[in-house]
Amino acid sequence: MLGTHHLPLFIASGLLLNLTPGADSLYVATRSIAHGFRAGAIAALGIGLGCCVHILAAAAGLSAILATSATAFAIVKLAGAAYLVWIGLTLMRSAPAVAPAPTKNPPPTASTRAIFSQGFLTDVLNPKVALFFLAFVPQFIAPQAGNKPLAFLFLGGIFALNGTLWCVALAWLSARAASLKPGRHAVAWLCRGIGAVFVLLGIRLALAGRN
Repeated sequence: MLGTHHLPLFIASGLLLNLTPGADSLYVATRSIAHGFRAGAIAALGIGLGCCVHILAAAAGLSAILATSATAFAIVKLAGAAYLVWIGLTLMRSAPAVAPAPTKNPPPTASTRAIFSQGFLTDVLNPKVALFFLAFVPQFIAPQAGNKPLAFLFLGGIFALNGTLWCVALAWLSARAASLKPGRHAVAWLCRGIGAVFVLLGIRLALAGRN
């Protein structure tokens, strides 16, 4: 279909990769627990848009620059690492003020634009995502495909859609867990713990190589 092959295997592999915990899923879960399903869903949409940016960049060949230029990779990597650390420290500082959601779907206390943009930047500033698309997606493009960029965009769109749907489902599950009304201190410590994980992810990204 559209110059692809082994499409069911691609979809299954993509779903398994989406289920793997990472910065994106942690951000969605944190927003949902702290502010409800709507905030988590908005975060998921921001992450989905960031994923689309990587797909377009890879289809245009821009990701090849990150794969071959140590300077370009280092700049994007350090920017992404700093942003992850900043999110982690923000969560850790704000944790004592977090209280359980009083309703199943309360309005988010943070602005919609802030939640969306933070989700977007969490994904788009991670050069590993760009290199992942460059390495993973071409394996499912048929050698005889007449329009390989179109096939790349098609596969990337499927991956982004499935990833967004998973993040929305995760937002709902996290909001449901928060609706069980855990203690205020339990929520605060959970946010501190997730914030610490973000800091560790940022440090890991800063130390990561291109491979």
